[in-house]
Amino acid sequence: MPKVVSNLWFAEEAREAVEFYVSVIPDSRIGRTTILPAETPSGPPGSVELIEFTLADQAFLAMKAGPLDSFNHSFSIAILVESQAEIDRIWEAFLANGGTPEACGWLKDRWGLSWQIVPRMLSEMIADSNRERARRVTEVMLGMVKIDVAALEKAFNG
Repeated sequence: MPKVVSNLWFAEEAREAVEFYVSVIPDSRIGRTTILPAETPSGPPGSVELIEFTLADQAFLAMKAGPLDSFNHSFSIAILVESQAEIDRIWEAFLANGGTPEACGWLKDRWGLSWQIVPRMLSEMIADSNRERARRVTEVMLGMVKIDVAALEKAFNG
């Protein structure tokens, strides 16, 4: 069976980013690190580092290979959590490490990668068959920076 692995290209500091991610997200770990022994378009032998890692059982590969394209909002990593306490802990850890808050539960980490820190229940609320409830939740969420679970529940329950 094929395995899907998301690849993240870092100009520099791939190791620092990966170490931070696995320290903040439960059930995460760093796997194998490989230094490419050949010259590549990114530089001489030894200049490209590949780091295999897992975030909450999702496989990733970080590559430190010099500047190419910056991260942008077309790719983000969503962390689906169960409580406001988890949202707060992860959100604050990213901001304390140089992240920037955005809107609707999104933030950008210090390396420019976009993250969504959201409660697992949000997707259920937005998909609710009662479209009025879904509309209220969506409108409240769109006015938030960091997600407030109590405000979402209040909007959902009318």
